Amino acid sequence: MSIYAYIFEESAVRLWELSSRQRLERVLERAGVTEIVENLESIPKEGSALLLRGDYLYDDRVIKSLAKMENIVLQVSSAEEVAAHVSSNLAQQARDVLSGAASSQDLKGVRIETPETLSSSFDERLRKVDPVFVLPISSENRRDLEKLLFSWSYKGVTDLVTKWVWPRPARWATGVCARYGFRPNHVTIASLFLVVIAGIFFFYGIYGWGLLIGWLMTFLDTVDGKLARVTVTSSRFGDIFDHAIDLIHPPLWYIAWGLGLTQFQPAVPGLTLNTMLWLIVVGYIVGRLVELTFKLRLGNFGIFCWRPTDSYFRLITGRRNPNLILLTISAVLGRPDLGLEAVAIWTVLTSLFLLLRLVMAWHERNISGPLRTWLQDIGQGIDKRSLAVRLFTRQSTTSGGSYE
Repeated sequence: MSIYAYIFEESAVRLWELSSRQRLERVLERAGVTEIVENLESIPKEGSALLLRGDYLYDDRVIKSLAKMENIVLQVSSAEEVAAHVSSNLAQQARDVLSGAASSQDLKGVRIETPETLSSSFDERLRKVDPVFVLPISSENRRDLEKLLFSWSYKGVTDLVTKWVWPRPARWATGVCARYGFRPNHVTIASLFLVVIAGIFFFYGIYGWGLLIGWLMTFLDTVDGKLARVTVTSSRFGDIFDHAIDLIHPPLWYIAWGLGLTQFQPAVPGLTLNTMLWLIVVGYIVGRLVELTFKLRLGNFGIFCWRPTDSYFRLITGRRNPNLILLTISAVLGRPDLGLEAVAIWTVLTSLFLLLRLVMAWHERNISGPLRTWLQDIGQGIDKRSLAVRLFTRQSTTSGGSYE
């Protein structure tokens, strides 16, 4: 049965430069709903109607759930009905209910759902727990809603730089990109250009400028993903393009850094530059393979979301941003060779830790069955007041709150 979407009572307020209709149409398309009608009479008898009030901001997860379930009316915390998915013969009645001209009790065989009953707060794609939201759009709360959308676009479990350093400047840069029509792929292409420039600087031992360019690249790497999510413009190609760059360039940077060294006096006796570079490359590959193995064989949520310990470790795991901190410190101290040695040691230790966690996870799966992420156990086995919950989740959403 085909689903026909009907959007009405649109808001004039634009969020991240998108009108309510533009945002809804893009989210609907991602949910598999491509038929948008301007009047309910045009919906075929064999079709179903998905009605949405355009003066509300909907969590993507809610739209996806609405598209999958029929004969429901969505009610928000204010006891107001804002959306419905019904058979075509009930479409006009449902519109009257959503407009306040009729009661939902007049819709026979239709059940009431809330955002919380429709969707889980656990977001597997972004590795976090984030409350599901459906909030009214107004000029007074526009700024708060834009903050909410940006916060919602952020991964919960990530490295310490991305989590605590980049959010504020990234929100500003995302706003500039949205305002001037830059698309996520434009930002990703700029990131790729900076990857090459930074690598060239490292190769010639110009570490200061290389680090400056490298940090700028990591910043843009944060911006492109957030821009894609808040403007609903992410694509399969863009996702692959961005992840390919992220996956390939870090070890190439470390090799270029090593080749640019004018002196090499390791703190570990007998360690050669060639051995150190091999340790970095092999350690990096092993770590990535462990992550992939866990995701494909043990849990789609990823190894860093298995237990709080793993989420804490993700903050400092030997990946690009934490390693750039080590390289930056060493360059400031005038010993870039020791920075690369620190990267090698930390990369190896990280991979050994991940291998250990993979073995432990496999053992637990064999004994207790399918694994669960700790994020799904908040409020049950995991105390809501714990440090892990406060660091990696956002537990409440209100229309007038602050979404920093």
